[in-house]
Amino acid sequence: MKGAAAAALSELEREIDAPGTGLDRLQLAPTPFVPEVRLHLAEDAIVWWARMEAFAGHPLSPPYWASAWAGGQALARHLLDHPELAAGRRVLDVAAGSGLVAIAAALAGASDVLANDIDPYAVAAVTVNARANRVTVDTSGDDLLDGDVDDADLVVAGDVFYSRPMAERMLPFLRRVVASGAEVLVGDPGRGHLPADGLRVLADYPVPTTEPSVDPSPRRVRVLRPA
Repeated sequence: MKGAAAAALSELEREIDAPGTGLDRLQLAPTPFVPEVRLHLAEDAIVWWARMEAFAGHPLSPPYWASAWAGGQALARHLLDHPELAAGRRVLDVAAGSGLVAIAAALAGASDVLANDIDPYAVAAVTVNARANRVTVDTSGDDLLDGDVDDADLVVAGDVFYSRPMAERMLPFLRRVVASGAEVLVGDPGRGHLPADGLRVLADYPVPTTEPSVDPSPRRVRVLRPA
């Protein structure tokens, strides 16, 4: 684990071991739509973010890893309900956040799982969450989107079309993955930057959400595969 991720891991481990509860604390709890997986989540990620920035004395990236995003929940549910998609395969979870989908792939019997995220706190969160679920998940903090993937059989991507700049980088990457012969699964709750065509819907789930500043009622989330 590289320096920034190692430092973030030490901070998260301190947070997890700290006594007390409240909106600015992390709590280990079952994921709403995937109770088989427990995650260290913030009851209010924005409050947690503000406290950690004050502690650090400098800006930090938004803690996307501290919430169970709807697209990731749907993908994780789909893998656990259809373990043949991951069993015995090398799986890459790109923009992994909390590592929910990577952990589900490991529980479904994947031979190797790599969770990738450029946020060192996300890399640290994957580490502590995988440990909590007693599975092995490798991590990477490198930016993979401009390269090729030749060591994965399945690439999973949840909630990655949340902005135009991200979509403009993610789409070519996923197309290269498909061209290499690997399979791609996408989980998306209709964030607005998903391509209108070229994807086949495999499943549609009503997913509860722990996302900050979002209506907590269930959202319709699709699991898709490039056609």
